[in-house]
Amino acid sequence: MKIKTRYLISSMSVLIPFLLTISCEKKTSPALIEKGTFPDSLIILSDINSAYDDYNSDIHQLSAASPIVFSSNRGSSGGQFDLVHGAFAYNFVQENGDFFLFSEMAPDPFLSQLVSKVNTALNDFGPYRFYSPIDGYEYLVVSSENSSGDIDFQYTKNLPYFGTTIPAIADAKPVVLLNSSDNDVYFCFNTGQDTAYFCCDTDGSFDIWMYPKQTEATMDEWFSQEAATPVRVEALSSAANDKCPYIFRKIMVFASDREGGLGGFDLYYSEFENGVWGAPVNFGPAVNTSSDEYRPILSGNEDFTNMFLLFSSDRPGGEGGFDLYFYGTDLF
Repeated sequence: MKIKTRYLISSMSVLIPFLLTISCEKKTSPALIEKGTFPDSLIILSDINSAYDDYNSDIHQLSAASPIVFSSNRGSSGGQFDLVHGAFAYNFVQENGDFFLFSEMAPDPFLSQLVSKVNTALNDFGPYRFYSPIDGYEYLVVSSENSSGDIDFQYTKNLPYFGTTIPAIADAKPVVLLNSSDNDVYFCFNTGQDTAYFCCDTDGSFDIWMYPKQTEATMDEWFSQEAATPVRVEALSSAANDKCPYIFRKIMVFASDREGGLGGFDLYYSEFENGVWGAPVNFGPAVNTSSDEYRPILSGNEDFTNMFLLFSSDRPGGEGGFDLYFYGTDLF
């Protein structure tokens, strides 16, 4: 039976003492509820959203408390998109299942330096952060507009940051391997980091493409190889625009304005099984509307029974333009 939960949105200023309190309660109090459940009602991240467009988020999730990096045009009052950052965290109370969600545009000297390495004089979209066990570095891949008006991938890297001394952050470099004369956007890896997925408008509309990675190559070596010829993922691509792939475990989530949706861009998911991606499934009216839903991020936590989506939408009722939303979902 699904646990009924309530949620509270609070300031990050109480995050640390709250998490410490919950941790102590789990150790000393009788466990009435073993695991929490992300609520299946939409939560708008009001403390992060602005009156402008806030979308293309990514969380580098090391625990229930995570930094969030996303693209916004708030700094130019609705003009140019740059990466900005904040804080995102959640927890639940074992005694009653109450769910707590925290979000705030919290200052962070490391993230400020990180986004400054990839923000350009033009538009910057689609951040994707990950850790590579092959070389021990964290990477940030961004889709940035170039002087020709096309969008290409660039990346930077740093040794893992644990909240003490800020590591050196490399200057941004192009992802030569995957950049083309078309628009190349929304990079991500599968769970094993042996296949990259992204979208490109080579044939006039955006499709989802893939390219395998040699497991022994470092990211620097791989990104610097000569331009490759990727493979279109036919099972996920349509005659319309299919964008923003993101993979968690064996599930890919993405956005598409294909026929059969509720209007504009809708969010879809597909499961990887027996070496192939399954037919995309629309998330339905619990998530999608006649407005645009965009750049979904799927994640989870072992202390919770289900997973959650972070996505953006320009539906009515938000702070303005595209806003970021949170939603609990049962996909496994």
